[in-house]
Amino acid sequence: MKQYNLNDLKNEKLPAYYKPEIRELAFQNGITFPSENELIMLLLGKGTKFLHIEDLSLEVLKVINFSDEKNLLGNLMTIKGIGKSRALSIAAALELGRRKTCHLQKKIEKPADIVPFVKQYALESVEHFITVTLNGANEILKIRLVSTGTSNKALIHPREVFSQAVQEKASGIICCHNHPYGPCIPSKADIESTEVLKKAAEILGISFMDHIIFNLETYYSFLEHKIIFGEE
Repeated sequence: MKQYNLNDLKNEKLPAYYKPEIRELAFQNGITFPSENELIMLLLGKGTKFLHIEDLSLEVLKVINFSDEKNLLGNLMTIKGIGKSRALSIAAALELGRRKTCHLQKKIEKPADIVPFVKQYALESVEHFITVTLNGANEILKIRLVSTGTSNKALIHPREVFSQAVQEKASGIICCHNHPYGPCIPSKADIESTEVLKKAAEILGISFMDHIIFNLETYYSFLEHKIIFGEE
């Protein structure tokens, strides 16, 4: 069989049946390499007896572009060969992407503004420690999970909390963790660890803006309650 390379694909010299080999090219060049159409091909895996995978992916992309979250599943299932399973897989991939990027450049003006972007962790049965880095305009740069712990304790170390913040030249950082059980009241360990993180941030020249504890119903802000931040 004739072998094709990256330049062949970019110059569109490949026959239609060979396009599914985008899987190998994505592995070689990273997931940002495929086009939107090719990303859908990766999700679908194969075509149907009605449509070649390339044509099927174009139909799916067309439906995605003209649908919203309310009618997406129904619209996808109007395409021959797209049943419940495939429709759910496509919709789930889109929703995951939305959740992972909806926070980008959102401006945080008060503690409550950050809660919607970490609220999904309130469903977890153990504590999850999350950091939110911000630029000088208080816009979110990145939300990342730093560590998971037990049902009542998240294991953290300043090195893990600030390593990425330093690399991306963040101006500020907000720490958050969920309380799987009980009210959102900081424990003695929570207060002590926050003091350590605030001191570390000062050394690094990063503004430690808040520590937020949350569950499904509510949240607790160290800043609002003037714990650690009382002198400010």
